[in-house]
Amino acid sequence: MNIILITACPSGMATTFLAAKRLEQAAQRQGWTAHVEMHGEVAPLQAATAEQIANADLIVVAADHVPAPERFEGKRLFQAPIASALPDPSDFLAQAKREAPIYSAPAATVKAETPSGTGGKKIVAVTACPTGVAHTFMAAEALAEAGKAMGHAIRVETQGSVGAQDQLTEEEIADADVVVLACDIDVDPARFAGKRIYRTSTGNALKKPHPTLEAALSEAAIESGSNSAGSANKSAKEKGVYKHLLTGVSFMLPMVVAGGLLIALSFMFGINAAEEEGSFAAALMQIGGGTAFALMIPVLAGYIAYSIADRPGIAPGMIGGMLAANIGSGFIGGILAGFLAGYVALAVTRYVKLPSSVESLKPILIIPLVASLVTGLTMIYVIGEPVAAILSGLTSFLASMDSTNAVLLGILLGAMMCFDLGGPVNKAAYTFGVGLLASETYGPMAAIMAAGMVPAVGMGIASFVARNKFSAPEREAGKASFVLGLCFISEGAIPFAAKDPLRVIPACIAGGALTGALSMLVGAKLMAPHGGIFVLLIPNAITPALLYLGAIVAGSLVTGLSYAFIKRGAAQVAVAS
Repeated sequence: MNIILITACPSGMATTFLAAKRLEQAAQRQGWTAHVEMHGEVAPLQAATAEQIANADLIVVAADHVPAPERFEGKRLFQAPIASALPDPSDFLAQAKREAPIYSAPAATVKAETPSGTGGKKIVAVTACPTGVAHTFMAAEALAEAGKAMGHAIRVETQGSVGAQDQLTEEEIADADVVVLACDIDVDPARFAGKRIYRTSTGNALKKPHPTLEAALSEAAIESGSNSAGSANKSAKEKGVYKHLLTGVSFMLPMVVAGGLLIALSFMFGINAAEEEGSFAAALMQIGGGTAFALMIPVLAGYIAYSIADRPGIAPGMIGGMLAANIGSGFIGGILAGFLAGYVALAVTRYVKLPSSVESLKPILIIPLVASLVTGLTMIYVIGEPVAAILSGLTSFLASMDSTNAVLLGILLGAMMCFDLGGPVNKAAYTFGVGLLASETYGPMAAIMAAGMVPAVGMGIASFVARNKFSAPEREAGKASFVLGLCFISEGAIPFAAKDPLRVIPACIAGGALTGALSMLVGAKLMAPHGGIFVLLIPNAITPALLYLGAIVAGSLVTGLSYAFIKRGAAQVAVAS
């Protein structure tokens, strides 16, 4: 019996490879001749030829979707999720032989066939998240794997913390049938002018890559490359307040990290060493605290305005942010200034009509002048002083909290960090902590980073402690999750949460809340808002270091051991020899 075996798992390369090998071995034991088409990064794709498909008695697809389904029109085809093929591959093949119907390719897929007859579309995509560390690259991998599994030619550009990687060429963009922008922050769409564009979040692309690409192919619409039209055509989600805020935070974050670490380095020479004029410690403090931290709020406000109004919003936004810093209204004033400047600039762009002879002056003269004037006067006479009083009160409250209030705040922040693993709630807590750094309030940020490490580290601990409850691919994912957790990448726990959310999320929240409470209880302070456990290598970047480490260990053990206890058992998965 001739069969074709197809495996694909966008979220796990090991699972794709493992399922292919186990199914191939099971087929060989039954005396069947099998061609394996594995859609993953472990080995090159060896697509079945037209002759092999014609001679095949059965097509077995262990995947969520049938790759290039029109190839198998009229053949007996059995499809099931890849997870169902792993426990007993022989039984899986027997079921396929018994139940496989004559396959008819979906009409939408046949309709989508390209003129060249390959059956696949040409897709280009861009992924970008606020921190540019985890979601950016995980979403890119998920889209790439899903595109291959569906038979499309796909190229994904990542705009992470180190800048754009695997950049799309002009030729690739020109040839693309659709552009997918899976971005949580604002990216410049000008180079995609005239192309069909589909916008979504990195979270959707990561968790639902197949539906995302299907929606892109059916729902993508052409957007104008001009600023005004481009802004008008953006979806309501794209124009949301949350996304504008995250864009500002993403551009501000390098300032905060660099400034915090430089301040910590100045403390290496003594807590008061920077007070000695002309010393190296004073120079470090001037660079980190006097310059990098001084730029935090103007950059935050400027890029919030940029997200709203594109380039015309940057100047008034930064001016408003600088005023907020000078007045003392801090990050709250900066956020308000950014939104005010952005929407004023956008209103001038859209609604102020000028004669064609002077229209060219609008972006370089009219918009900066009007938006800066309105933003500046509003900050000075209306917003600035009240917000400064609010921020001063908040700072004083945080500084004077007794241990009970500190623990309660730590529990709240820790639980928020673990609630959705990089989602809106997690980002809200993180933004709150980063903003407080500008007012030299370092305790909440310490609790936030410590709690954010717990979910991924805890899943690694659980997969080690209760090995018999985890499959081989899950144990491998646990090792990766542990390392990601140490780097303060909560998203390492996403594969576990996606499979078992009702157990994973409560276990993570319990551990994160404990860690946040302990961090606030011991009075931990963190200078840099990223870097995970490795920030401990810098003297005085975290104080007190040992107690802070103990808080992380305690919460991670609670998460790991509790999930190990409540997790249902799983069949062992081992490659037959």
